[in-house]
Amino acid sequence: MRNFSHHLTALVIGFAVTAPAGVCQAAEPPDQTPAAIKRGEYLAIAADCGACHTAPGGQPFAGGLAIATPLGTIYTTNITSSADFGIGRYTEEEFSRALRRGVRRDGANLYPAMPYTSYAKFTEDDAHALYLYFTQAVESVDQRPPPTELPFPMNIRMSMIGWNLLFRDTTGFVPNPQQSAEWNRGAYLVQGAAHCSTCHTPRGFLMQEETSRALSGAQVGAWYAPNITSDPVSGIGRWSKEDLAAYLRTGHLSGKAQAAGSMGEAVEHSFQHLVAADLDAIATYVKSVPPVHEPADNVSRFSAGKRLSELAASRGRGGVSSDSGPDPTGAELFRGNCTSCHQAEGQGSKDGYYPSLFSNSATGARNATNLIATILYGVNRTTSAGQAFMPGFGGRTIDANALSDRNIVALGNYVLTRYGAGDTTITEQQVAEARRGGPSSPLLALARGGMAAAAVVVFLGIGFVIVRRRKNSVSFLRGQQV
Repeated sequence: MRNFSHHLTALVIGFAVTAPAGVCQAAEPPDQTPAAIKRGEYLAIAADCGACHTAPGGQPFAGGLAIATPLGTIYTTNITSSADFGIGRYTEEEFSRALRRGVRRDGANLYPAMPYTSYAKFTEDDAHALYLYFTQAVESVDQRPPPTELPFPMNIRMSMIGWNLLFRDTTGFVPNPQQSAEWNRGAYLVQGAAHCSTCHTPRGFLMQEETSRALSGAQVGAWYAPNITSDPVSGIGRWSKEDLAAYLRTGHLSGKAQAAGSMGEAVEHSFQHLVAADLDAIATYVKSVPPVHEPADNVSRFSAGKRLSELAASRGRGGVSSDSGPDPTGAELFRGNCTSCHQAEGQGSKDGYYPSLFSNSATGARNATNLIATILYGVNRTTSAGQAFMPGFGGRTIDANALSDRNIVALGNYVLTRYGAGDTTITEQQVAEARRGGPSSPLLALARGGMAAAAVVVFLGIGFVIVRRRKNSVSFLRGQQV
């Protein structure tokens, strides 16, 4: 699955046979089961199904991955062909309904952490190919993943009925006849299988995507999926089509950005395995997305900062002192944890394996979320070009060193001041929030408060009715006595 070979280059046509007219042209009849299964495998990779439905060290597609959301932890389900624990008993209609409508076989609603709002764009033929692949080619794993138990009232799945009525768009993909076949192909992938908006589009109060600000950036757990619109300052408008395709394939673009977190996973498990024509199509479409500019952005996050060395200041009176206080300074932390890879001037290694700390989206963005997350969790992605690795410093057993929240504040602010967006500062609250897995949503507390208020109203109403009946009864008895 994850070692997808280049022989699938020919599948760009086979995959496209199922897309709407104007997206691609057919090369194989869709009723050939082996070809459809192979296309389904490619679609599953394009949709990055394995990244979410495979737990660390677990069997492919057996579920059990814990996904932190603002409303609690969601565990992914087993989507192997297991009859008892997976989707082995699903009919094709039931599979399609779960995939594109978010409704399970038993009629319960899925949470939109499963991007069925994007998968609604899949054509009937592509949904058919996915069904054949998962039910006939994916090995059955008889394993029950942990159940999702969100806090009350979010654990009431029926509440999703109302959410779906408000925000679920079941409209399939409609090609734009004014655009090229490549653009339409890219739109079909970005809006559907690749579900880019799930991460990169900000969400409203009820966790719905704000389509008016599509792809303009959003919080994703401890990480931030940045603005990828065509705006030249806030977005990636100055990237070329070739830059974007190269980034999707490798997760690295020298002097600009490196993929980490969920984007690193998407590159490793999905994008790098797509054929060149599809990556070009995705880049073509994304480059055309309307720009969304943040008023506070006056410098591109890819050009902030400069090369700087404080080596001279570390000698003599102005040097870094180990007795400067109970906690090490940012300079001390940088020297002890960062310079061996990123060099004393922050320029990184000559071969680019260790990126520079200036002209780097993680340090140049006004939103320092990704710098904090990178220090806490590190970077670990593997592509055909090799492994990109940076140890984390959050104190996990696999981390290089354990830095406290205060340490990370000192280190992060030192890096921002010397190499990045100097007007941005990190707080201990931000670090603690990232360590917990990201910000929580006020929706949970408000929902509970609303239900409590409703209960009080109902209770008062019942009390009023009881008192009124008692008064009526007393009046009636007095009348009888008279």
